[in-house]
Parts: sequence; structure tokens; C-alpha cells
Amino acid sequence: MKSELILTIGLALLVVWELAWKGYSLWLASKADHKRWFIALLILNTMGILPIFYIFYIAKKTPQDIKSSLMEKI
Repeated sequence: MKSELILTIGLALLVVWELAWKGYSLWLASKADHKRWFIALLILNTMGILPIFYIFYIAKKTPQDIKSSLMEKI
């Protein structure tokens, strides 16, 4: 019973992790008109690895850029 709860919580955290990175990377790809990246990011589930790569190496965003863009939305 306890291991099922831990597994459920872990899975929920993984889903939230993936959704956050994927959502932000898809938003950046659509703004930059990177259609191929958008499709790849939308289809592939890589536990956040591909979206993180896109955000930091293709879109060339810094952690400060991410923080300021999130603060603007709030």
C-alpha cells in the first residue's frame, strides 16, 4: 500500500515536471516559428530532456529569462 502511494506521487511529480517544461518550450517554439521543433516537442515524451535542451540551447534562454517571463504572467 505504501509503495503504491509513493509510486503514484512520483508519477504525478513526473507529469507536472514534463508538462511545465513542455508547455514553456512549445510556447517558445511557436513564437520563434520553429515548426519542426514544435512538432518534435509535442510528440516526443522525454521527461523534460528535449524541452530543456530546446529552451537553453536552441532558444538560448537563461534561467533569469525564464523567471522574468513567468513573473510577467502572474
